[in-house]
Amino acid sequence: MTYCVGLQLERGLVFMSDTRTNAGVDNISTYRKMHTWEVPGERTMVLMTAGNLATTQAVVSMLDERNLAPSERDPSLLSTPSMFQAARMIGRTVKDVIADQTAGGYNAGTTFNATMIFGGQIRGAPPRLYMIYPEGNFVEAQAETPFFQIGETKYGRPILVRAYDPKMDFARAIKLLMVSFDSTIRANLSVGTPLDLQIYEADSMNLGLSRRIEDGDADWRAVSDGWSDALRQAFESLPDVTM
Repeated sequence: MTYCVGLQLERGLVFMSDTRTNAGVDNISTYRKMHTWEVPGERTMVLMTAGNLATTQAVVSMLDERNLAPSERDPSLLSTPSMFQAARMIGRTVKDVIADQTAGGYNAGTTFNATMIFGGQIRGAPPRLYMIYPEGNFVEAQAETPFFQIGETKYGRPILVRAYDPKMDFARAIKLLMVSFDSTIRANLSVGTPLDLQIYEADSMNLGLSRRIEDGDADWRAVSDGWSDALRQAFESLPDVTM
């Protein structure tokens, strides 16, 4: 399983993903689910993936190959005129890879599904954030839907809904995502550290802070322990139920 979140803020974009792909008593694997591309001063792009590992790796590999040798038939992420066109290209690639891996073509129940969060900015346009579905279509983040989650979404969603503020700074956004991931990790063994963090500041046209958060990271432990204590205190402060 996977958990990835992309937040759209007035200041820019924040991305966080876990790295666990298999979980069990004796079977835990770690793979990077966040991928970045940039032409400094001209464009910056971030892609996070969830779903079948073979599918997501094939999609990312194809995108990398096109960046090295673009053609009219297979354009490059580094040459698309807009983020919308880049999202369309990724969507078509996802759909094609799934069709190739599925004997009868794509169907809703295929085990080769993959869902992705894609965001960034191309000079001359504002930052964009998209969620791309296995069918190849996608939706864009709006004021009413300012963040996207993929993978194991239900445990980390309540804090995002309650505490998200488009005006928050990057430090508060990182804290919010840490709480969301902590809630998910505590509830589901298939999501786990290390976590990957990427910040993009609007109009900077360069990747910002990139950070890998290990389980022993001081900030991670402080947020995790502090959130647990705060929840216990909040619970104790509630009035008793009349019996």
